[in-house]
Amino acid sequence: MASLLQADRVLYLVSGEKKIRSPLSQLYYCRYCSELRSLECVSHEVDSHYCPSCLENMPSAEAKLKKNRCANCFDCPCCMHTLSTRATNIPSPLPDDPAKTTMKKAYYLACGFCRWTSRDVGMADKSVASGGWQEPENPHTQRINKLIEYYQQLAQREKVERDRKKLARRRTYMPLAYSEKYGLGTRLQRQRSGAPISGLAGLSLKEGEDQKEIKIEPVQALEEVEPLPEDYYTRPINLPEVTTLRQRLLQPDFQPIGASQLYPRHKHLLIKRSLRCRKCEHNLSKPEFNPTSIKFKIQLVALNYIPEVRIMSIPNLRYLKESQVLLTLTNPVENITHVTLRPCEEGDQDDLNSTATVAVSPKELLLAGKDAAAEYDELAEPQDFQDDPDVVAFRKSNKIGIFIKVTPQCEEGEVTLSFKMRHDFRNLAAPIRPIEEGEQGNEPIWLTHHVELSLGPLAP
Repeated sequence: MASLLQADRVLYLVSGEKKIRSPLSQLYYCRYCSELRSLECVSHEVDSHYCPSCLENMPSAEAKLKKNRCANCFDCPCCMHTLSTRATNIPSPLPDDPAKTTMKKAYYLACGFCRWTSRDVGMADKSVASGGWQEPENPHTQRINKLIEYYQQLAQREKVERDRKKLARRRTYMPLAYSEKYGLGTRLQRQRSGAPISGLAGLSLKEGEDQKEIKIEPVQALEEVEPLPEDYYTRPINLPEVTTLRQRLLQPDFQPIGASQLYPRHKHLLIKRSLRCRKCEHNLSKPEFNPTSIKFKIQLVALNYIPEVRIMSIPNLRYLKESQVLLTLTNPVENITHVTLRPCEEGDQDDLNSTATVAVSPKELLLAGKDAAAEYDELAEPQDFQDDPDVVAFRKSNKIGIFIKVTPQCEEGEVTLSFKMRHDFRNLAAPIRPIEEGEQGNEPIWLTHHVELSLGPLAP
């Protein structure tokens, strides 16, 4: 099943900004442009942020402020699984009589996979189940924040200089008499709210605010460094106490060396994104806002609109010997689809990877419409399409099996072939407009796709 277990064996060519070959299950179909779209031909837009553990929605501004992490959920620093809150009873002295003790509930974090707990690193238990866990402080936080402010100020200053050069370039092309006659010179200098070039006469980094230039001290190299401990080379290494490279990179602000320095990390947020066609700016995929829902408001997957080609059986392929390969064509739409296959012409710019020639029947193939109830309806009469047995091997519901003849042209390596598939498509979801007299409504459009098949290596 080439579309499920071996998706890369049947590829469709997407002729967008750059030519991409991808399986049909990974492509989208724009009903307005009537073209295939890949993930590199669409605009990706973030709809919402949410935590994959507690499924809490978070606005974009709040997610940015919290560094795209959830405030309540934590990941295990050892195995990266989600930590859960465990409750236990601990003895606690009574405030009236310290000599007597009573049982009190305490909460700590524990990993159900590797059995790591927050007690392993000395984190104190909490009296409440949510929030308030101890977090280590980075000693370099103040320096990093100062560097960020400095480079933000530097970027703002460069932007101001670019805007000033753009304004000077515009003014050089404006006739002096024209600008003075109609008073355009004063209008350009007057501040207008919302105008893109307002206030450029007296540009500052922040309008209406006193500017304080941020200066940073350059880092000084030290001549003397702290020496290593005397037993550094002779002390035996206990591998369970040494952190792995992945554990260190997941905490770049601390990079702990020992397992006793591993602290739980706040869980990363996930996003729900929508895809938009760059050509017509219509949505190709838009999920529902609720993070508990896996449904889509819009989902124009190409698998639901374009006939799907699968490889059913491959004989032993030998050099310069013609073999018969059985393919299947599946119709995903509810109306009858007319399909025509033809080989690629010589000098075709899309035919770059072929190592075999293919002979296909020029006859038009009819694919029955998709009917979910037909499989369970025993009284349904089968349609008579008068298929040629030399071309069509079998027909079942909206799927047919067809024969193609393949002749490998290379003595070794993978056998790859290409052909063109032309079919009609009726856009049933297109915007409805008044139909004029003599005009047929919902006329089909003809689409042509370049399909590449990978049939595997030659037989010995």
